[in-house]
Amino acid sequence: MARRKRIGILTAGGDSPGLNAAIRGIGKAAIGHHGMTLVGFRDGFRGLVEDRYIALESRKLSGILTTGGTILGTSRDKPHQMLVDGVTADMTAAVIRNYEKHGLDALVCLGGGGTAKNALRLARAGLNVITLPKTIDNDVVRTDACFGFATALDVATDAVDRLHSTAHSHHRIIVVEIMGHGAGWLTLGAGIAGGADVILIPEIPYSVEAAAQAVRRRVRNGSNFSIVAIAEGARNIEDAAAYAAALQQKKAAQAGPERDQAVAALAALEAAHVGNTLRVASELEELTGLESRVTILGYVQRGGTPSAADRLLATRLGSAGADLIAEGVFGVMVASRGDGTDPVALEQVAGKRRTVPPDHSWVQSARHVGVCLGDE
Repeated sequence: MARRKRIGILTAGGDSPGLNAAIRGIGKAAIGHHGMTLVGFRDGFRGLVEDRYIALESRKLSGILTTGGTILGTSRDKPHQMLVDGVTADMTAAVIRNYEKHGLDALVCLGGGGTAKNALRLARAGLNVITLPKTIDNDVVRTDACFGFATALDVATDAVDRLHSTAHSHHRIIVVEIMGHGAGWLTLGAGIAGGADVILIPEIPYSVEAAAQAVRRRVRNGSNFSIVAIAEGARNIEDAAAYAAALQQKKAAQAGPERDQAVAALAALEAAHVGNTLRVASELEELTGLESRVTILGYVQRGGTPSAADRLLATRLGSAGADLIAEGVFGVMVASRGDGTDPVALEQVAGKRRTVPPDHSWVQSARHVGVCLGDE
């Protein structure tokens, strides 16, 4: 009798709606359809390094489809740069040792772009690895969608909807900060769906004066309130230019003082960006004469019951992941492609980010319905 294949699974990076649905999807398919066994590692790659695990039988996968978060826990630790006893160390050898200790035939990593980079390093170290694209930012390349995004979009859109009534009642500008450090999909989608009047995203450097002009134009047309949706990573024209220059300097710099200087410059710009939404609100108030108030949605966008769309997507990707393992296909991300799935080599995913193109249909639609994007 052939030995049953053993799969390890972990969740890494920020938590996201649909993680439990994905764990259930790959687990149910692996156990029930392919006759495999499943081992879950707690708290991301750190749990794999420290050999903290749990056997995931079918009964432990029951009842988790609709729950938020992840039953395995998560962390942002990187195997090759992990803090251990106060010292940063390469723990790849410990990962390999525990992979072999558990007799694993494959390791499934649920996460975003950073997880894909870590998974690729492990694949190059000889492990059989696959990933599933998870992120509320929807910024993983080579996949039509990432699970977590649909739920976060619903939450952010509902918040913008609710803010309309208080903005209208008090004749105010409401500035709502939505997650998205390097990509504006969530802010752009929620802003359009929620009827925001100004949308500011990282991909389109903005002028506060342009946003103020849009608000003043609404006042002249009889609207005494405005909703401004801003991504946490949106920057004005000057700051965006400085950040791009520092980033380019870091990419071009070799190891040593030159690179250290570039890293320090980027860190300083990031630190200066903290509180940006509050500054935008204050500037808009000064430029328009209207009171402004700020709402920062924060982690509420990550929490709660995943939407039907995310449960369906996570289940499809998880089931397809189990099929790929059964077929012996590794070193790939399971991408959503139309109504199906597609294995994409991790080399095509790691280190890349899917940002909003300036000519994307969402951008064009926003402009056509009169939304100001801060650049005109």
